[in-house]
Amino acid sequence: MAPSPAELRVVAAVLHRDGRVLAAQRPAHKSQGGLWELPGGKVEPGEDDGTALRRELEEELGVTVEVTHLVDQAVHVYPEKTVRLVAWACVVVAGEPTPLEHQALRWLGPDQLPQVDWAPADLPLLAAVRALLTPHG
Repeated sequence: MAPSPAELRVVAAVLHRDGRVLAAQRPAHKSQGGLWELPGGKVEPGEDDGTALRRELEEELGVTVEVTHLVDQAVHVYPEKTVRLVAWACVVVAGEPTPLEHQALRWLGPDQLPQVDWAPADLPLLAAVRALLTPHG
């Protein structure tokens, strides 16, 4: 049996505003194309989660964010890799999200989360995202 692939640390932004979260649709030509995800990306060597998330959101969405607190994390095993997806609550402090690397962006309220086809790694995080968006619950 082959050894399990190394775990890759990936940060995801729970970018929230007015009780909604930003979802991003992956480009059709990339892995998991057309599926929706929380924006973010790989943590590079020497970066902490906050630094990686600020860099990724500047590259992907053209925004500057403040990373406020940990929301949740989950491990997902793909055939070729294992991903630890760490979701952080963020707020935009400069710019307006623009799909620079995604097909589309959508702001979703807690009841709209099931309306898009999420990437498998993001699915376990949705309960915590819903809880963040829903006051007292």
